[in-house]
Amino acid sequence: MNESCAIPLIEPYCETAGDVARGVIRLFARNDIWCLAEMPLRNGRRADLMGVDAKGRIVIVEIKVQRGDLLGDAKWPDYLDFCDRFYWGVPPGLDRAPLESESHRPDCCGVIVADGYDAQILRPAPLLPLAAARRKCEVERLARTALRRLTTGLDPECTGWGVSD
Repeated sequence: MNESCAIPLIEPYCETAGDVARGVIRLFARNDIWCLAEMPLRNGRRADLMGVDAKGRIVIVEIKVQRGDLLGDAKWPDYLDFCDRFYWGVPPGLDRAPLESESHRPDCCGVIVADGYDAQILRPAPLLPLAAARRKCEVERLARTALRRLTTGLDPECTGWGVSD
């Protein structure tokens, strides 16, 4: 066969973190949970997705698209102090077996499988309520961050002139 006529091998499609985030955001929007990507937390960590449901409860999703990243992440428990529900967001092809191990605490973490189009909750996250004062503080920080991003998106020159939270 003439090599110039050979059918090229097609790499299997691999979701990126952005694809997984998009699917989770769509799932959450249908369920009246509105979230923000890359939300800085007061402990120096950054939540991949942080949102608020219709009852004011905070949800955090940590996205992992590679097995090595999932296995090597020792910082994820630091997110639990900032949310009422915690989920792992993973693409369909990722081996989810580690999420069932004690090191990933399946008793307090939900699992969402997502691609660039949609998502499905495979294991619901249990509700582990924050103290009311902590929740109020975090919801306000989330709202202010979202408003800042919206404002600077509309007017990049409006940076707050040194004002911070």
